[in-house]
Amino acid sequence: MKVEGKRYALFLAARDSDYVKKVYGGYFNVFVAAFGEEGERWDLYRVVDGEFPDMNDLHNYDGFVVSGSPYDAYGNEFWILKLCFLLQTLDAMEKNVLGICFGHQVLCRALGGKVGKAYTGWDIGLRKVRIVKDLSAYRFLEDSEEIPPFLSIIECHQDEVWEVPVGAEVIAFSDKTGVEMFTIGEHIMGIQGHPEYTPDILCNLIDRLLNNDAIERGFAEKAKLTMEIAEPDRKCWEKICRSFLKGT
Repeated sequence: MKVEGKRYALFLAARDSDYVKKVYGGYFNVFVAAFGEEGERWDLYRVVDGEFPDMNDLHNYDGFVVSGSPYDAYGNEFWILKLCFLLQTLDAMEKNVLGICFGHQVLCRALGGKVGKAYTGWDIGLRKVRIVKDLSAYRFLEDSEEIPPFLSIIECHQDEVWEVPVGAEVIAFSDKTGVEMFTIGEHIMGIQGHPEYTPDILCNLIDRLLNNDAIERGFAEKAKLTMEIAEPDRKCWEKICRSFLKGT
């Protein structure tokens, strides 16, 4: 008897950049390369364009990922409000949901926390975050090698979590951001940084922000420099994210 592989969905909250389309074929491929494994089925829902799964199909999925976005997680666009309702539903079902950047923030908002503009402004580049909880205490990581107390991750955000939901636990912070990572039980995880990003994706994003006058040239050059002197701990982040999604 053939056993079907696990099934996951990406809620894409950003439109593909020309660069990511040309080099990677779209953000969907970037996420599947980072978090997916052979034999799995991954579905794409472009929630930013109003594309959502049928509520009756949610039980067919083993896990969900919410991507980053140029939109504000505290905004009141219809698709964001609809996404919040969907995330509340998935939480009630105790489905595994991983939020990345905007996804981390909108998960927090949907489940009762507070998000807003970062008090210290943009954070772009490589950031070292401190893990403040022994992650092996989580069932999905209990058999993995020890996670280092500090991990470097690519960041690109000007909003942040101000207050986590009741029952949530902050498990990582940095000198820039108080909530770099939070969990609720074993089924909700938010990560402020971008474990799926490669340095070239961020460099292209920095160039676009600079061209749109969203950031200043000196700031952009400093952000790029952070990635020339060190590398993100992508393998470790991918391990954390995959283990969480698979529940193993």
